[in-house]
Order: sequence, then structure tokens, then C-alpha cells
Amino acid sequence: MNAGLLLLLAGLGGCAALACARLPRVWLAATMFSCLAGLAASLCVLASGAGGAAPAWDWAPGFAVCGELVHLRFDALSGLFLALTCVVGAVCAIYAGEYWPDPRHPRSARAGRFWWSVLLLNLGVVLVVVNGLHFLIAWELFTLAAYFLVTLERQRAEVRAAGWLYLGASHVAMLALFAFFALLAEGTGGWALGPMLERKELAPLFWLALAGFGLKAGLFPLHVWLPSAHANAPSHVSAILSGVTIKIGLYGLIRFSGWLPVPDLAGWVVVGLGAASAVLGVAFALGQHDLKRLLAYHSVENIGIIVLGFGFALVGVAEGDAPWGRLALAGGLLHIWNHGLFKSLLFLGAGSVVHATGTREMSRLGGLWRAMPWTASLFTLGAVAICGLPPLNGFVSEWLVYLGLFEAALSHGPSAWAAIPAAIALGVTGALALACFAKVCGVVFLGAPRTAAAEQAHESGPAMRGAMLALAVACAAIGLGPVLFWPAIARAVAAWRPSPTSAPVPAPLLQLTVFHLALATLAVLAALWLWGRARSGGLRRALTWDCGYAVPTARMQYTAGSFAATIVEWFDWILRPVRHEHRPEDTFAAGASREEHTPETVLEGVVEPVGNLVLRLSSVVRRLQHGRMQDYILYLVLGVVGLALVVLVGGS
Repeated sequence: MNAGLLLLLAGLGGCAALACARLPRVWLAATMFSCLAGLAASLCVLASGAGGAAPAWDWAPGFAVCGELVHLRFDALSGLFLALTCVVGAVCAIYAGEYWPDPRHPRSARAGRFWWSVLLLNLGVVLVVVNGLHFLIAWELFTLAAYFLVTLERQRAEVRAAGWLYLGASHVAMLALFAFFALLAEGTGGWALGPMLERKELAPLFWLALAGFGLKAGLFPLHVWLPSAHANAPSHVSAILSGVTIKIGLYGLIRFSGWLPVPDLAGWVVVGLGAASAVLGVAFALGQHDLKRLLAYHSVENIGIIVLGFGFALVGVAEGDAPWGRLALAGGLLHIWNHGLFKSLLFLGAGSVVHATGTREMSRLGGLWRAMPWTASLFTLGAVAICGLPPLNGFVSEWLVYLGLFEAALSHGPSAWAAIPAAIALGVTGALALACFAKVCGVVFLGAPRTAAAEQAHESGPAMRGAMLALAVACAAIGLGPVLFWPAIARAVAAWRPSPTSAPVPAPLLQLTVFHLALATLAVLAALWLWGRARSGGLRRALTWDCGYAVPTARMQYTAGSFAATIVEWFDWILRPVRHEHRPEDTFAAGASREEHTPETVLEGVVEPVGNLVLRLSSVVRRLQHGRMQDYILYLVLGVVGLALVVLVGGS
């Protein structure tokens, strides 16, 4: 069975699910069938071919649309993104079946709106990665579907505001892409999509693609819509947005940079944006007190890591298609998959916490490990993965990016000037991410419950736990067996820009596989030993050190703000935290308080002032539209005179 037939089956399953949106069980069955067929089609392409360039699946029927044949291309790069879409979509559908209709957590939107919005989003993603004339139509389709998903709980003002911000940012990106595709069609004489590397005059179009696709991907400083959209959407929707939707922005950027020539400066600019996004994304995450908003900023961080690898691939192309550039790109492509897995796991874990307590505020939680051991354990595993610690998948992809950077530094070319600071930025990002998730796991799951809601928390049901467990297993599988996934990544790299030679498995990756297996074995043995000691009575329980307090209370614990206060102060220049303090005024003060809020600096300090300026100018210009015909005729005369002067000056 070829990829084309499987894609057709996936489409039929999606149509069946769309038709059965009011029947949740039938919808779930049809959705799972569609996702499995799409996953099988992706695996067919990723596993096929030998040598350098992986073959693409092509389909071109004999009818024309706008003068062009409908031509679909589906290669290993497309398959990599479609497979991630199918895996995350299937897991989130299972999770939603239990999370969404729970009567203890009523929603404002009907369940049917969620089901068909998910289907439309998945359909749009599939049509985007199966490249063809319909690219922009599919892009708009999944953009609108994502808006309906973000605003599912639209009775809340902050949700409506997040939805409008997302929609506005998405249509700014769409304007950039309209300009990109229009200029591309003008330069090539048609709307067909495909490799055009010999057309050097098309290189400047890369900047439009970077703006449009970078805004959709949430690349700093174009990320202004991402934190509020991901934080205010239902948790299983946040997992889809972070695991799939923002990756399609990366797909467009990587795809068209492989099909079109790029300026020599492009790689350096992209490397700078990637490093800034990685470091500043995690810095903003450290300043958050909202659990889901914190996870949203980590999406900005990980997009930066991916773009960092992609940027060095472009630098490598400018230096004669250096092998280290393809190695860095391989790390970035694998990190797309890894981030989709562990970030979806973390958002589903956060959803389980919200489902049990009704709050996302970390300082109102605490002590959840006792009541929610499955959620706490699986969330912690996702935290280890996102911090890039062995032996899980996050370490593998970041290690591949590091290898590309190290080889670039050893090449003693111009790239070394960027590789060394980029490696330092990547190391700083990992250290800050570790500090951030030490804060999250400590404040949310350890200690004592800070509120009655945390004290009365309950574990999630079997469907929600099963969905999280499936993602955790996938994170462990890639971490323990990275060599098994290398051929698929190598074919995706070859599909980006075809190479006459195949990419062998890097020797450090083989060594890393052995190291991870040994580390996992030791961890399992240590866990079994501790379990045996606990069962035999060899371990005893005792109170922790109470700092000299005879009766410590939950208020004496670290809060989310106090835990990271020192690190947040390092980034005061960009975070601009707003602090409200009421200091004690005498020895026996009646009370004191201190609150701190980290605003969205780019949105509130740049975008909103510019937007307000545009609105004021628009209000002034609007006065010209007053209904007096004679004035309108005067405007026309002045316009004609102005055009005549331009023509005369230009002719002379």
C-alpha cells in the first residue's frame, strides 16, 4: 500500500469524523483511524529509499486550477511533520474524551465545536505539508480552526482577548505570506511549488518567509500571541497548539529555504534570532506564576533551539554545504519531534492539575504528589526531557545540535565566530530550563498544600493517564534508541536540500545510545532496590528540617516568585517586572505583602504603543470622510496632480 492511498484513507477517516462530530465515540474511532492512516503514510515515506535523496510521492491529475495542474508532493520532510501531527492528535483526542465532558468542570462551548475544530485543524495541517497550489488556503483553514479551539471557553474576557490577539497576529503573518507567494509567482511565471535553487533573483523573498512563518512559529520577538493563546486554551488544545501548530510555521520556513535560494546573510540572522529566542524564552518562563503560561514561554525557548540548528544549516550552505550544517539541522528536526512529545506531555499534565484543583496559579498549589502520583511522575519525566537531561529524548536532539556547533567551531572558518557563542547560549538555556522546572516541580508537587483546592485534589482518570503515559513512553523510546530514528531524520534532511551522498549514523550517537541504555538500567536497578528497602522496612520516615519553627505552616514555603527571584533579577532589563510592596512599618507590624508580575515586554512595550499610535492616526484621517461631495472631488484632483508630478519628475 503506497503513501498516496494511505493519505486518501486518512482524508476519508477525517471526513467521517467531521460528519460524526455530535457522536463522541464514533468521532474518536474515525479520528484514530485517520491518524493511524496518516501515520502509516508518513512511515512509508520515511522508511523508503536508499542513498542520499529520499524519494517523494507525487500526484498530478489531469485537470487545471488557475492554469496549473493540481500537483501534490509528499516527501520525507513532509512525512516527519505529518507523523508528529498524527501522534499528538490521536493522543489528545483520547485525553479530550475524558477531560472535556467531565460535569465537574463545565465548559461554555459544546463538545461538537471542539471535535470539528480539531478535524479542520488536522485537515489544514495535512494539506499544508502535502505541498501544492492549495498551500495558502490550507494555511488559512488551520489558522481559523486554531482560533476556534483557543476560544472554546469564550465566556471569559481573557480568553476572548487571547483569541483576537492570535487571530490578528496570524493575519499579519498571512499578509507577509501573500506578498511572498505573489512575488514568487511573478518571478517564476506560475503558482507551482517546487525546487528553484537556480533562480538567484528570488533570494530576497526569504525575508518575507521569515516574517510570515516566524510569526506563526512564535519566534522571539514575533511570539506576542503565543503565551496568552496557549495559556487560555483548554489544556489538550494547548498541547495541539504547541506540539503541532507552531511547528507548521517551522515547516514552511524549512521547506521554502530548501526550495529557494537564500541570501548569504540569512543564516547569521536566523542564528541570532534562535539564540535570542532560546535564552529570553526561558528567562520569561522563570518570571511566570501561571503554570500554563510558563509552559507557553518554554515553547518560545524550544523554537529558538530548533531555529538555532536550522540557522547553522543555512550558514553551512553558504560555506559550500558543510556537513556540520546538516548535522545541526538533523538535531533541529529531531527536536521538532521531541518538543512535540514532551511539551504535549507537560501540557496534558498541567491539564490534569487544573482538572483536579481548578487553578493554574502555582502558588495556590503544592503537595500534589501524594494525591496525584501518576500525574506528578509523568510531568516530572516530561520536565527531565525538556531540560535536555539524559537519558531522555531532549538530550539526544540538543546533543546533535551541539555536535554541529562543535564541528563548525573546529572548521576555523567564519562560522566559528557564531558557533562558540551559540554553544554558550544553548548551555545557558539548558541551565535556566533546569532551574525553571525545579521551581515548577517543587512548588506544584512537593511541600504541603497551600490551599483547600490543592488539599482536595484527585488523580485523573484512566484515559487521561493513558494519554500521558503514551507520550512518556515515546520520550523514553527516542532517548534510549536514537540510532533507530536516525535514518528517518537523515532522509528528512536529504529532502530539504538533496545531497548525492547518504548521511551515516554519527559515531557519538552510537556511543550515546549505549550510555543511555546503561544509565536507564542503573536507574531501574536503583528504583527496585529502594522499593525493596521500603517494603522490608529498611527505610524510615521522619520530618524534614523545619528551620527551628515548632509548628511550620504552608505559608512558610517558597512561592513561585520567591524561588526564582534571584535569576529574574538578572533579566530585569528585558523582563521589566512590576513589583508591589507593603513593607512592615514597625517591630510588631500588622501585616506586610509583596507581589510581582512579569508583563509581556514586547507586546505591552512595543506592539500596543505602536497599535495605539496607528489608531490615533486613523481617527485623524477618518475626519476626511465626512460626506461632502465637493471635498471628495478635491481629493481626486489633488491625487491626479500628485501622480502627474511623480510621472514628470520620474521622466526627467
